[in-house]
Amino acid sequence: MSNVPAELKYATSHEWVRSEGNGIYSVGITEHAQELLGDMVFVDLPEVGRTVDAGEDCAVAESVKAASDIYSPISGEIVKVNSELESSPELVNSAPYGEGFLFQIKASDEAELGNLLDAAGYEATLED
Repeated sequence: MSNVPAELKYATSHEWVRSEGNGIYSVGITEHAQELLGDMVFVDLPEVGRTVDAGEDCAVAESVKAASDIYSPISGEIVKVNSELESSPELVNSAPYGEGFLFQIKASDEAELGNLLDAAGYEATLED
């Protein structure tokens, strides 16, 4: 079974969200998602300053197996992207919940977090 940290929130599309304080949230893909995709070769990140809606595709993860859209789990403005992924996309594989995060977003409506799953809820979707 994939590692599913309890302190994070999850989208059914396999993205995770972690609060960094002051309405800023880090977003990445789950360990399960990176296992399905395989070794990352390129990550196309959103532009800083872009406004996205919850569920909107905003990035692309390209692996040796496939290219997969990444969806923003919450609405807001992209305030930072993980520039390390430009030269080291494999961080998404080796540290999906840490150095392999994709971007940070300033939430426009933190109530949307209530639409996301907790760790147990996300784990249940993996068992289906």
